[in-house]
Amino acid sequence: MSGGKKIKILIGKPGLDGHDVGAKIVARALIDAGFDVVYTGLRKTPSEIAQLALDIEADVIGLSSLAGSHVEFCTKLKGLIDQYGLREKLWLIGGCIPKKDHRALKEIGLDGIFPNGSRLDDIVEFITSNTGSGPQSGQA
Repeated sequence: MSGGKKIKILIGKPGLDGHDVGAKIVARALIDAGFDVVYTGLRKTPSEIAQLALDIEADVIGLSSLAGSHVEFCTKLKGLIDQYGLREKLWLIGGCIPKKDHRALKEIGLDGIFPNGSRLDDIVEFITSNTGSGPQSGQA
């Protein structure tokens, strides 16, 4: 995240989840906030998401999950994040994420959890605060 480079965010839709309106709304809000956003499209595997994060040099890996398999998916993705050297990337998840799963997701290594109903401004602020810069590195 060197000076002048926009923060690059990957928004992934894991597994068999076929609903992506929320992911698209979040992606649009992040683009409007000035971030560089890449959306994977539906039904991606852990390998596809990790490889794309590596390929685009993502600063943030965000997942949108509505299908209830988020703990299992994130567990599989964690191994690939470590393997691909993506451990230092900010890692987020949003969607239908029950409170009872938050601890397990934090233990896996997720940095932020945004259940349905989270404010878009809160997601933008979390990313800004945790990447150490605004949407474009070097901005306040």
